[in-house]
Amino acid sequence: MARSSTSARPAPQTRIQKAKREAIFDAALDVFSQHGFRGATLDMIAAGAGLSKPNVLYYFEGKEAIYTQVLAQILETWLDPMLNMDPAGEPLEEIRGYVRRKLEMAREYPRESRLFATEILQGAPQIKSLLSGALRDLVEKNGQVIAGWAAEGKIADVHPKHLIFMIWATTQHYADFRTQIDLVLGTGEDPFPDAQHFLDHMFTRMLNPDT
Repeated sequence: MARSSTSARPAPQTRIQKAKREAIFDAALDVFSQHGFRGATLDMIAAGAGLSKPNVLYYFEGKEAIYTQVLAQILETWLDPMLNMDPAGEPLEEIRGYVRRKLEMAREYPRESRLFATEILQGAPQIKSLLSGALRDLVEKNGQVIAGWAAEGKIADVHPKHLIFMIWATTQHYADFRTQIDLVLGTGEDPFPDAQHFLDHMFTRMLNPDT
């Protein structure tokens, strides 16, 4: 007898199951961002989530499965600001808006940024296919938009992909090297307001076609 499509679907998660998965993800983010993939253990993740190791393994096959899903979720979050770039919008404002959103993410998601940077420094063994797929396609798409703006004289003539790389470098730096920034500034103040003002001014001058 053929099995119905309804019976083949996985049962929806209960509120408690969702809460436990979220606790595991949050604990894994802490552990992986501090110790990297190799230094992290399931015992550390379980302790951080307030669960037993067998309980963690009920939801995930193992450490690698958790790590891969955490990274995939981070990449999805990272791609979101780029998805909001409007080809029909005012070019300078669209690019400055992207810079601001990336800087806000560096402020709000420092653990995610550091973990992502660590994975890249190790050669991206777990997310290489995602980087060469979804991320590359989106950079290509937005690069063509930026190139079109430059060709129309709406912004300065810049290399689109290297402009995007520069935006990543100048915004994510404030998450990945926050300790260094705080020690060098030595003020004890939040560096993000000044960073936003500086980056907004810098990209405006750099991209202004009349400069």
